[in-house]
Amino acid sequence: MDIANQYCQEKAAKSGSSFYYSFLFLPPLQRQAIMAVYAFCREVDDIVDECSDKFIAEQKLTWWQAEIERVFHDIPQHPVGKALQSAKTQFPLSQHLFQEILQGMQMDLRYQGYQTFDDLRLYCHCVASAPGLLAAEIFGYQNLNTLEYAKNLGIAFQLVNIIRDVGEDAVRGRVYLPESELSQFSLSSEDVLGKRYSENFQALMRFQSERAKRYYDAALKALPKIDRYSQKSGLIMAKIYFTLLQEIEKMRFAVLNQRVTLTPLRKLWIAWKTARNIKKNDS
Repeated sequence: MDIANQYCQEKAAKSGSSFYYSFLFLPPLQRQAIMAVYAFCREVDDIVDECSDKFIAEQKLTWWQAEIERVFHDIPQHPVGKALQSAKTQFPLSQHLFQEILQGMQMDLRYQGYQTFDDLRLYCHCVASAPGLLAAEIFGYQNLNTLEYAKNLGIAFQLVNIIRDVGEDAVRGRVYLPESELSQFSLSSEDVLGKRYSENFQALMRFQSERAKRYYDAALKALPKIDRYSQKSGLIMAKIYFTLLQEIEKMRFAVLNQRVTLTPLRKLWIAWKTARNIKKNDS
């Protein structure tokens, strides 16, 4: 394994992400490519989350915009960029999807809240559906409806992330819940930032959970049978994330002061069991 791909694999493994466990079941070329995409997402997301100086963060994101240009002109500088350059020679990765991911990072950096779900959905598309579309190209498909599956599954994943991370985001002064829906449940951003757990908060989060499930359903209905096997890694991710959502529901959405997670062993077990149940001849 070359240095660039090794860097990406280590980045993915250290993150402890649910996605990493689904990558383990891919052939080598696909695994290297998806880990490069994931490592890129981690690099730019870490800029927003860890860089306290917004001006420096802006400069770093601008650098990554230039690096993506270099990737598609075959002159990358960063190990992740070099891994992406290799990936794009093997799979039809679109430059505009990387730009959309960076747009989502800019939205995070310039965070001002989200008035409606339509506003939030654009953000979810950039940070989750765009990576999902890149993943779909790497995994392979025969029916274009698979792209609709990837878009909806990405939004479902991000909605689960938002539900899980409400407390952590509040510490950063962020609320990824639409203001209009907070008002609908007689709540405000201040209630979330102040971590005020209540029946109204539970009802709001149940509302968010049901929306996430609808996006799951829409994704799975859109996935053609012929592409189920090739999109196996996405289905593994879906099962892990859906299990996480169920755990959060069991805890009555007590997410303001804790982060609900699945153990690495449980994630691996879910990944193995899901992979085993998706047979090649099912398509």
